[in-house]
Amino acid sequence: MEYHKPVMLQECIDALEIKPDGVYVDVTFGGGGHSRVIASKLTTGQLYSFDQDRDAEEQSKKIDSPAFTFVRANFRDLKKYLRLYRVKEVDGILADLGVSSHQFDEAERGFSTRFDGPLDMRMDPESGIPASEVVNTYSQEQLHKIFGIYGEVKNAKTLAGVIVSQRARQPIETIGEFKQAISSCTPRGKENKYLAQVFQALRIEVNDELKALEEMLEQAAEVLKPGGRLVVMSYHSLEDRLVKNFIAKGKFFGEVEKDLFGNEKKPLDAVSRKPITASEQELLENSRSRSAKLRIAEKR
Repeated sequence: MEYHKPVMLQECIDALEIKPDGVYVDVTFGGGGHSRVIASKLTTGQLYSFDQDRDAEEQSKKIDSPAFTFVRANFRDLKKYLRLYRVKEVDGILADLGVSSHQFDEAERGFSTRFDGPLDMRMDPESGIPASEVVNTYSQEQLHKIFGIYGEVKNAKTLAGVIVSQRARQPIETIGEFKQAISSCTPRGKENKYLAQVFQALRIEVNDELKALEEMLEQAAEVLKPGGRLVVMSYHSLEDRLVKNFIAKGKFFGEVEKDLFGNEKKPLDAVSRKPITASEQELLENSRSRSAKLRIAEKR
């Protein structure tokens, strides 16, 4: 299976300012595009790459480098696993929050709106609850909230109501059944965009993605050494807002705290005020780069 070229690969690598003897973490191994390049720049340094996906683990076997270690875990367990490898601090952390696109191309994983298959969407199919369970057991209020907040779906309330009445007739188990069940509230001519938002919302809920991201960012700030780099690429506004707030304020909501002398108490400083976006050339070559925003921060 061919993996897609990572979005803004060169920009991500440049942002890390890799030192050959440094310690780096790629918290989203995916198809291994970033990890391969990082590992190639290390001499005595080390790279730890996290992914909870078994396909990613298979891909990781292709990287033959003494500097490289694959960690099969969710990035919310960053600190725990670094401790296991006796790593106290690191020089750089990279997170590419796009679900590696190969997951969308495998029908049985249930991420894609293009194929029929079980309504699953778990990044780690061996744990957690599948999307079908969310669709069949969550209350109308819970569904309304998920689609409204995580999917930014305009008719989230109607959608939740339709799902609840449809599942009363028969449980919704597959992607095909789900699309059929919600067809009455899917806007004509905008089906793809609408389904993408609905599926995004389910995926975020099933994998607890926003909470996991918050936990990873807090731990990243703790394990980076002063001057170390945090490089995060996000693909939708919910993630980007969390990353932006954490870099700017050291927290996800509210205002930055100050010490007695009026100095801001926050672990990171933004390296560039605005997020970096893909070049004209890349936008033409890779549609996934359209929504990507790259933010870079340095540990104080």
